[in-house]
Amino acid sequence: MLTRVARAGLVPLSRVMFRPVVEGRHHVPLDGPVIIAANHLSFLDSFIIPLLTPRPVAFLAKDEYFTRPGLRGHLSRTTLTAVGAVPVPRGAHRAARASLETALAVLKDGRAFGIHPEGSRSRDGRLYRGRTGVAWLALASGAPVVPVAVLGTDRVQPVGARLPRPGRVTVRFGEPLTFGPPPAGAARARRDATDRIMDAIAALSGQERADHYNKLSGTP
Repeated sequence: MLTRVARAGLVPLSRVMFRPVVEGRHHVPLDGPVIIAANHLSFLDSFIIPLLTPRPVAFLAKDEYFTRPGLRGHLSRTTLTAVGAVPVPRGAHRAARASLETALAVLKDGRAFGIHPEGSRSRDGRLYRGRTGVAWLALASGAPVVPVAVLGTDRVQPVGARLPRPGRVTVRFGEPLTFGPPPAGAARARRDATDRIMDAIAALSGQERADHYNKLSGTP
């Protein structure tokens, strides 16, 4: 009940604060598993997308955000739960693998899962090379991938800012991409699928491309 109340309050609040322009919402399937793959300019992205997508979207969030004590911890936990965030442990390879398994479970349950293939926020506005976890999920689950461009969140909440400020945000949903069963050369297939997804995001966002990976800094 509390989660529904919190979400009901967050949606109109986000529309007042961020005056969102939303394009292509009809591209998001209203049922069944789907991967929402978006660029990443701000900490705010993982909150804005679930509030403006026509169905609940689960993003991963560090489990420490769910266990903080006091009022701040309660507000953090309530907000993350309201937007469908899923807690995952912080760490290196083992935690990354656990995150993918958690995401796959969300998709197998017929839900929508959100991911930032760049792996971390862009600090210079460029779109970085995508990491292949998004393709692993698409090939393992058979779920379509909806590319998404979020614009303006880097001005509303720049890297390092503790709180967002009022401003306009644009969210563009592209046509779903589908991928067949993984062939024998699975690694090559994952790379090709990831590049195709990043090309679609770039076409929506208009960002300059970087030909290398962004430095990881944790989840989200």
